[in-house]
Amino acid sequence: MSGELEQILLQLTQPDNAIIQQATAQLKLAFKDPAIIPALCAVMTGSQNSQIRQSAAVMLRMRVKKHWKKISPDHRERLAALCCPIPRNQSFSSPLICIDQKCLPQVGLLLLSKVVESNPEPFKPHYRQLLQLFGTVLQDLDNPTAMYYCILTLTAMTAYTGTEEMNLMRSLIPTLIIALRHLIKADQDQASEAMEVFDELMESEVSIMVPHIAEIVHFCLEVSADTTLTDSLRVKALSCIAFLIRLKSKTVLKQKLLNPILQTVFPVLSAAPPPGEEDPEDEENSNEDDTDNESPKHFAAQVIDTMALHMPPEKLFHQLMPLTQACLASDNPYKRKAGLMCLAVLAEGCFSEHLQPEVSKYCAELMPLLLAYMSALNQAKIGHVTKAFYALENFLENLGEDPPIHLILIHNHLSCYYFILLVPQTTFNIEPYLPTLMETMLSALSNAENLKLKELAVSAIGAIANAAKEKLVPYFLPVIESLKGFLTDTRDEMRSLQTQALDTLSVLARTIGKEVFSPLAAECVQLGLNLTNAIDDPDLRRCTYSLFSAVSTVSPDCLNPHLTAITTIMLLSLKSTEGVTAHLEEDKTFVLLDDDDDDEAQGDTILDEEGTDTVDPDIAGYMSEMLMMMFDVHTQFVLLFLCPALQKLLGVVLPSFLEAVHSERERQVVMGVLEAMNAVLKACQGEALQSPGRLQDISQAIRDVLKKRTVCQDGGGDEAEYDAMLQEFAGEGIPLLASAVPAETFQPYLNELLPLIMNKAKLSYTVADRSFSVGTLGEILQSLVNVSGGRACAGKLSNQLLPVLVAGVRDCDSEVRNNSVFALGALAQAAGPLVAQDYPMMLSLFSNLLSKEQDRRVIDNLCAALCRMIMSNMEGVPLEQVFPALLARLPLREDMEENKTVYSCLAMLYSQNPALVLSQIKPIVSASSHVLGTKDLDTGEKTQNTLVMLLRDVAQRHSQEFEGAMKSLPAEQKMKLTGAVSQS
Repeated sequence: MSGELEQILLQLTQPDNAIIQQATAQLKLAFKDPAIIPALCAVMTGSQNSQIRQSAAVMLRMRVKKHWKKISPDHRERLAALCCPIPRNQSFSSPLICIDQKCLPQVGLLLLSKVVESNPEPFKPHYRQLLQLFGTVLQDLDNPTAMYYCILTLTAMTAYTGTEEMNLMRSLIPTLIIALRHLIKADQDQASEAMEVFDELMESEVSIMVPHIAEIVHFCLEVSADTTLTDSLRVKALSCIAFLIRLKSKTVLKQKLLNPILQTVFPVLSAAPPPGEEDPEDEENSNEDDTDNESPKHFAAQVIDTMALHMPPEKLFHQLMPLTQACLASDNPYKRKAGLMCLAVLAEGCFSEHLQPEVSKYCAELMPLLLAYMSALNQAKIGHVTKAFYALENFLENLGEDPPIHLILIHNHLSCYYFILLVPQTTFNIEPYLPTLMETMLSALSNAENLKLKELAVSAIGAIANAAKEKLVPYFLPVIESLKGFLTDTRDEMRSLQTQALDTLSVLARTIGKEVFSPLAAECVQLGLNLTNAIDDPDLRRCTYSLFSAVSTVSPDCLNPHLTAITTIMLLSLKSTEGVTAHLEEDKTFVLLDDDDDDEAQGDTILDEEGTDTVDPDIAGYMSEMLMMMFDVHTQFVLLFLCPALQKLLGVVLPSFLEAVHSERERQVVMGVLEAMNAVLKACQGEALQSPGRLQDISQAIRDVLKKRTVCQDGGGDEAEYDAMLQEFAGEGIPLLASAVPAETFQPYLNELLPLIMNKAKLSYTVADRSFSVGTLGEILQSLVNVSGGRACAGKLSNQLLPVLVAGVRDCDSEVRNNSVFALGALAQAAGPLVAQDYPMMLSLFSNLLSKEQDRRVIDNLCAALCRMIMSNMEGVPLEQVFPALLARLPLREDMEENKTVYSCLAMLYSQNPALVLSQIKPIVSASSHVLGTKDLDTGEKTQNTLVMLLRDVAQRHSQEFEGAMKSLPAEQKMKLTGAVSQS
């Protein structure tokens, strides 16, 4: 058949259409014959015509690449022999690849690269021989084509190499770098593709590269700085640097590579575009949400971003901030833009908690530069303005005044939507900058003609609101009027601005204060419904769900008239096919090779088998948030009408969370996912665990994180500091599970998780680990208080937990002591009489600590722990001695949430032993006067009412004792107390 095939291929080269058409028809028939593989091999190695050999090699490559599994074992063996012809008892002493020496080495290497790429594993027995061969080929610097195919084959093999090939692979790196330098001179496109070998090496076995990191970094810097090279090649080099920093930041620092990287990256970041051109994002009709920006400038910013996330701040900031400040102060608009980009990614890098205090140190220098730039918004390029707003938002979202730890979804103008973790680490005060900031934003809202500029200002107001909270009240009305104007405009070009306006309105609802926003809550709900009724846009619906969710936390009653309409929209979204996409196979580059596969052609378009069960992830996220809020506020409504929808949504969201925990490589992403999953569990509780196996799956995910078995924890020691944070997020899920199901249901999983938590309480662990350990134990015990079987479960655990908690009370660190005291109180509350025999030991321990403890938070928790012991087993506490000592430490000074526990205990004692309370009425009245009517009782109206009812009853039944206790109070406190008890 080989002779006939060679003749057909020869006819295809003739300049006659009729002959070519006839040969094409014959070739189609030939490809239906299984013998086509050996025939192509014979032609490729035996033909005297180089053009025919090349055609046969290309066809064979395509056949192997697309149909390897259909090729018979005999033909596979022949292909392997063709690529590796040397017998096993010989070594590669020459770079021969093909059987026939007349065949060019490039053809054999091309075929080898395609065969190995298609199925690398059968070649594993030959890997050592192949690597030895590659060492020879890569030194043939005058043959760039052979080097190119050699590197492609090496790339395909890398993921399958074992420890026996490690040293051989490592020794190839210097030769590989030299070969790439020469390949760049010969063919930049091929060099760009070949550089992917570094990505594969880092993904599969980064230790191969560690001894050569300095050489690799300097090579990549050389490439990225060379403006004569293609953008694709420079991007590959910058991407490689970022990847190395992420995986081996400590090695990069140790080898003093930080400064060379910064000195190369900053000129790339601040480079002006060629004369007559603009950066893509600065063009008139650019799309800021375009994620296909493959420019060196974009990837230079990613290098800075990776540094901010993965390098210690004390190493990074001293070298980075002078460069950033110089750019921001420059007259060159592109240098200022580079400074803005750098500031933005630095502030975004603050999500890694330890960076955030470092950024705040530069606030006094950076904020004026940023504000000065934004004072001339209408004169600046919109792309540069976007960077300025992006920098401002990230800066404010991380440097706000004591922001709470929570997970929110922010509209990022550079990369669509992403989760942000806010960490309370700074005392930075936004107030001095608020007038200038809001003057700039309000001016942009009212004067700017550019809708994009208005959109950016609206987004920035959301970030300012997150940082300023109630301090934004003086600016609230003009902001609201602008937002309402945007939301009632029906023009199509307003859609993006309306989406952002809804997002910012949701932020305002959560931050501005209930008293301020509640009067507008009903109007906001109606605005959202009007938009969803008038405009069929998934982004608008996503933002509307977020708005409804936010409003439900401020004024839930205003949702009641609209519950039917809201749930109808949600259910329609669940049933919609938005988010279902058709996946097309890659374009066929050689039609002749595929005409015989009619059965496969039907599979070229693959629709998700789940069909309409697929839900857009952004919409699912906001719908889940809204459902959670409604579950809190309208529990019965949700149970009656939304359970099917809720379960369907949970069936989408929770499995995706669990998959991300196990497979996602970025620790920060997994932290965000765990935080979101915890929020779902907290809000939906048992409803989230209805699906069979879900409790086991979530418990297993937590266990895998605690045992460092997830993909994102495979990075080694360079990111070990993140593991503690990651495990804390996982540990927070355990008490949430314990509170969601009966104790006997969770007990088997708890038995597996507890040792992993308790182990971190050992003195050999860090203070943060010990604090996390005993704190989590306390939260678990508190969760058992209100679940079925919780008392019995806590009693069984007491012997196991007491030694750990007692040791924690004696710890040298106040935070560990504080959490241990809380946990012992929670144990007493959960187990009650089952730990009565341990009360004397616990009371002695607390008495000893109380006599010498200086930390007010620990003292507050001691008071609360004693109250829990009294409420759970009053007979086990010698009240005559304990009660006066407890009252002597009131009022609470730090942990105000425990006021609920303290005053609940006082009310119970008064109902059961009024004489005891009356004997101590003076310190009780004194303590009450300090907290009544203040934010110190911010745990809810129930605590206020409990205290008022107690004092009122004492005043009515024992007026003489009450009046005597009031005499020693200052006039202001006496008046406040008198007013509280006299109200009807």
